[in-house]
Amino acid sequence: MREKTPRTRIQKKNHQTILEAALNVFSQHGFRGATLDQIAQEAALSKPNLLYYFPSKVAIHRALIDRLMTTWLDPLRELDAHGDPIEEILSYVLRKLSMAREFPRESRLFANEIVQGAPNVGDKISGDLKFLVDEKVGVIAGWSQAGKIASIDPYHLIFSIWATTQHYADFDAQIRGILAADDDAHFDDAAVFLERMFRQMLKP
Repeated sequence: MREKTPRTRIQKKNHQTILEAALNVFSQHGFRGATLDQIAQEAALSKPNLLYYFPSKVAIHRALIDRLMTTWLDPLRELDAHGDPIEEILSYVLRKLSMAREFPRESRLFANEIVQGAPNVGDKISGDLKFLVDEKVGVIAGWSQAGKIASIDPYHLIFSIWATTQHYADFDAQIRGILAADDDAHFDDAAVFLERMFRQMLKP
């Protein structure tokens, strides 16, 4: 099989520029609302030039999701079955909150996809994500059965962590409007609140 010709520096730069532009557009408008014209304009490239790198809107979106899923799953992968149960779970909460702070566009991209029924990531949810969640649920269930944490449904614990951390990215405008926030100090307050709340919930 003939090997692909390595990308030039300009091609690599344009590829990355398109993905960054698409992330902005998809995170604001969702997959259905986004257009190739919008992405091309955001990237400051012509539409034919964009199509040289990606044959369709679906291809761009898929590339973003593939890149996102690796990053998105890392905080849960780090939950260590051999660590202190409560501290491991609290560290996961804080890692997820940190991601909401550092990667708000990625969070909104994923949220928009899920709200629309996950048409482009359904296989990943039922595949890599489910396998990882099931694995960590087994760890948390073991801690609970051993009396190291409170008796708790591990799946709903993970769902509640997602809900209370990703909210700060997905509903950023609402939070900033209510708090009249012009900086990220509320993330520090959220970290203190969530750590206290989950610690109380998890105490055996």
